[in-house]
Amino acid sequence: MTESNNRPALTHINGCGEAHMVDVSEKNDTVREASAEAVVVMHPDTLSMIIDGRHHKGDVFATARIAGIQAAKCTWQLIPLCHPLMLSKVTVDIRADRPNSRVRITSLCRLSGKTGVEMEALTAVSVAALTMYDMCKAVQKDMSIERVRLLSKSGGKSGDYQVAEHD
Repeated sequence: MTESNNRPALTHINGCGEAHMVDVSEKNDTVREASAEAVVVMHPDTLSMIIDGRHHKGDVFATARIAGIQAAKCTWQLIPLCHPLMLSKVTVDIRADRPNSRVRITSLCRLSGKTGVEMEALTAVSVAALTMYDMCKAVQKDMSIERVRLLSKSGGKSGDYQVAEHD
């Protein structure tokens, strides 16, 4: 469905302008996949502490990874109009970038179902980044979480999407 100006209509808004959960019961099950990223920027000393395993709260990357996976599975409880999904795969990858004093978090979510997994992938990287911030805020309060974005999606009626530029 499109609006008269050829822009896609907002699917979570009904004809009366009210928010609603989209009915996906008539859609076909297809394999759907999405990936997303977030970047956490910090001081070199903070990053070294994490990488060298000297953080007093433990393994920051492992904790953030688990938090991201759990968040993807609970997205429907956090985002009001998301459907509860039976995810078949969730990965959260965390890579330190010492030269730029940052950490790049990526996620991949997959299922065979009637609706996409973009929100689950975005939630995974967001919560992983927030967990990293929470664990390190006693050491550095001015860390920043940047560039939370969808990298790709495939499957479903709207087709595939790939961000133009990766780094």
